[in-house]
Amino acid sequence: MVITAIADGISRSVETMTDYASAPFSDPVIRLGVTGLSRAGKTVFITSLVANLMDRGRMPQLLAAKNGAIRTAYLQPQPDDTIPRFEYEDHLAALTSPEPRWPEGTRRISELRLSLRVQPTGLLSGWQGPRTVHLDIVDYPGEWLLDLGLMDKDFASWSDETLTRIANRKEAAGYLAMASATDGAADLDEATAKRLSSAYADYLNVARAKGWSDCTPGRFLLPGDLEGSPVLTFAPLAKPEETGRRSLWREFERRYESYKRNVVRPFFRDHFSRIDRQIVLVDVLGAIHAGPRAVEDLRHSLADILSAFQPGRNSFLSRIFQGRRVEKILFAATKADHLHHTQHPELTAITEALLRDARDRAAFAGAKTEAMSIASLRTTVEDRVEHGGRTLDVVRGRLKSTGKQAAFYPGELPSDPGHLLAPAREGAERWLDADYEIMDFAPARLTLEPGDGPPHIRLDRAAQFLFGDRL
Repeated sequence: MVITAIADGISRSVETMTDYASAPFSDPVIRLGVTGLSRAGKTVFITSLVANLMDRGRMPQLLAAKNGAIRTAYLQPQPDDTIPRFEYEDHLAALTSPEPRWPEGTRRISELRLSLRVQPTGLLSGWQGPRTVHLDIVDYPGEWLLDLGLMDKDFASWSDETLTRIANRKEAAGYLAMASATDGAADLDEATAKRLSSAYADYLNVARAKGWSDCTPGRFLLPGDLEGSPVLTFAPLAKPEETGRRSLWREFERRYESYKRNVVRPFFRDHFSRIDRQIVLVDVLGAIHAGPRAVEDLRHSLADILSAFQPGRNSFLSRIFQGRRVEKILFAATKADHLHHTQHPELTAITEALLRDARDRAAFAGAKTEAMSIASLRTTVEDRVEHGGRTLDVVRGRLKSTGKQAAFYPGELPSDPGHLLAPAREGAERWLDADYEIMDFAPARLTLEPGDGPPHIRLDRAAQFLFGDRL
């Protein structure tokens, strides 16, 4: 394994030196990583971002769009022929059809190259012609990113942490009963191994649907071609006193290490470690609705995600000897359109507080970070209604379940984020003084004017932060 790590480092260094040597003679490339946990809206974010960069009428806070520096934008084949192309056209068609629907979520890594023809501005702009800047967007499941935290844990540590964390979750009761009745010191029985791994995978799927974030190993949720293979046939077990060479526990330990070596490490080496800028999409409202424990779980998961990054400035020496570092990281609370705009500052403040540990870690290493509330595709309009003698700021949208229009008031978010984070840290089972609701809205029917992309909230600000400086 040491030799493999050294070989990986040497190949990465050679690749990086080649990038720098050829940089002055080639078009600049920005590699933007897009991730987030399930249902955070990665697919919609990429689709809306690309559509709004091609038709920039709704992008006034992206300076290169506002001042006309971006002359044109067009799609090209991505440079890596081994990665599936992000199905932009299909996803856009789903969102803009006469009966719009949400596209399928991210289930694998994919890539898309958007090329921007940019006219330089400033004192020397009259002497320079337009240049091309390539934006390579890499989409990958957030569950895979959480797996990077496994690289520093052995099977015993991961099992102990996992079993402790899920001990009081009703969703895990079935698996925990099966695991406690299993003798890890007994000889390996493949049927038993499959029952345990299947039961644990079932728990992970239910936990994800219930709003829990710490669902590792991520490939148990998105197995793809690995489904049924030994590398996905293990589960957390309490370590017995004796672990013989042929024991179930020892075989699970071997498969766990194989998972790290054959699944997690190649993802880091081939894809994740090459990213320049990163956006992490977070369904903060969904976690708040799920309750204090889900909020605390999300806080821990996001801190773990940051530990996988190598944040810092892309200096020449750091890229040769340490690999490419992420220069900017944006934490975006999605579904801001589910709130009236008067509550957006509270949502952003909660996001900043929720991500404090993760952001401080990245900022300390030199990366520039920011948090904001966005809606990649606006599905609602704002309104005011009288209810119980009060005037409520609400949003109206089309319900996914019935297709009918409905007004929605989710509850008033606290101005002090500590009112949510304190009970979350203390392990409270529910909020004491309020309930926070969520609504499942369908995409709104769109009528777009020429030159306008889909409606959004602060997508242009997100783009300016992530790559506006490179345009």
